Amino acid sequence: MNPGEFRFFADLIKKRSGITLTDDKEYLVESRLMPLARSKQLTTLSELCAKLRANPTEEWLVEITEAMTTNESSFFRDIKPYELLRKLVLPKIIAANNSKQMRIWSAACSTGQEPYSISMTLKGEAANLPGWKFDILATDLAKKVVDKAESGIYSQFEAQRGLPIQMLIKYFDSLPNTTWQLKNNIRDMVKFQTQNLLEDYSRHGKFDIIFVRNVLIYFEDGTKAQITAKMARSLQPHGVLILGSTENLIDPTGLFAPLPDFRGAYTLK
Repeated sequence: MNPGEFRFFADLIKKRSGITLTDDKEYLVESRLMPLARSKQLTTLSELCAKLRANPTEEWLVEITEAMTTNESSFFRDIKPYELLRKLVLPKIIAANNSKQMRIWSAACSTGQEPYSISMTLKGEAANLPGWKFDILATDLAKKVVDKAESGIYSQFEAQRGLPIQMLIKYFDSLPNTTWQLKNNIRDMVKFQTQNLLEDYSRHGKFDIIFVRNVLIYFEDGTKAQITAKMARSLQPHGVLILGSTENLIDPTGLFAPLPDFRGAYTLK
């Protein structure tokens, strides 16, 4: 793959997903796209590039975009947001919302561990929330990971990673071949859909809480600002936006204010 071919793939990925690939990410393109090229009976990325330039079919473009997205996730990844949800955000939303219905969006949910961690947290708080109904929307760009997430089935490694053994026993059923599936009462709380964060998502309505953790780091500042503005329009006035604890919010129009005492959480001004 020569520099021109790398730039072709980088431009394609940025246009379709917003992900920016700098010149030092050539190894990443090679490691992610070579298996795809081989599946198409191609031996080099140069051949894949030539095929796409000649006939950029939507099917291949989708496969390439999905291959380049990062799907790293685990249950209760960075426990602090879930502690925030339980101790601070839920009481805040409950005090401001008389409908006894709470809508939560897990954006860029990957293989589903985040939205299911949210549902397990809410289930654990159910005794303190009589009469409340929770709707969790979980979305990701890649259909293949959304399909896996919707199944609620995880390997032994995936199930145990970040999950206390007591919760594994309480919320999962053991399946053959050392796999585990979340119980229906947890899975039924989450609705999965595909969603590109670059595209419009007003159709989803407004949310009380939006999780968009560890994804904005892959975008340029201009793209981050566009997504931030759309997230603001998707939040209820009392809503809370939760980013990764190491992420900074790009908010040039000043739509958000940081939530006191917790890095990575914001409310609308």
